[in-house]
Amino acid sequence: MGASAVELAPGVYRFPLLGDFINAFAFLEADGSVCLVDCGLKRAPARIVRALESIGRHPGDVQRILLTHAHDDHAGGAAAMVERSSATGVLAHEQDASYLTRGVTPPTDPTAGRLFARRSGGAFDPVPVIGHLADGEILEVAGGLRIHHTPGHTPGHVSLLHEPSGVLITGDAIFNMANRRTWPLAAFCTSVTQNQRSAAVFADLDYRVAAFTHGPEIRERAREQVRAFLVRKGAISEA
Repeated sequence: MGASAVELAPGVYRFPLLGDFINAFAFLEADGSVCLVDCGLKRAPARIVRALESIGRHPGDVQRILLTHAHDDHAGGAAAMVERSSATGVLAHEQDASYLTRGVTPPTDPTAGRLFARRSGGAFDPVPVIGHLADGEILEVAGGLRIHHTPGHTPGHVSLLHEPSGVLITGDAIFNMANRRTWPLAAFCTSVTQNQRSAAVFADLDYRVAAFTHGPEIRERAREQVRAFLVRKGAISEA
């Protein structure tokens, strides 16, 4: 399989698109089709194709594409992947849909200061949104993929819990760069405080592997390690 795909659980893979710095994910269906989560930067589709090939799949097997949020390092390659795949568009939360269809990033937290305002370089190719992801919804993806609306990084940011395997994809609500849990940079959040409040949901979910769109996954005591981070940062109480 090589280093282009990392198996998190049977039929669940992480695709490192820029080392561990930016990740996409794939869920394999019983019929051989693929659900792709996130598409990286504009140049990422070539890496996604190689990762698909490493698990015996090709772009035409991708029948569904989900986006965790409307930032260029997650949606930048989405338009190209829609063209290469069997998907006709992407699924995303309604509050990020208009940004994706226009190819622009949501506004940033004004408390981050003007020096840190997101530049126009954060734009990406517009991508069609063919459906909305709703909080609490369970998609028929590889046995059941539950949507958790975790706004703050963007208004429509979502995290995903694959209940059959116990794999949680936090999206950008929490980073794990170099195996160190951190909040996303304030400069790239719509609301820093809302992001921290919504990430608190991870303390009460049932999962065995914590996977991140930025950084490697946690396989050992994943829930305990994420919960310890949330306590340390004051997002939840220790009790």
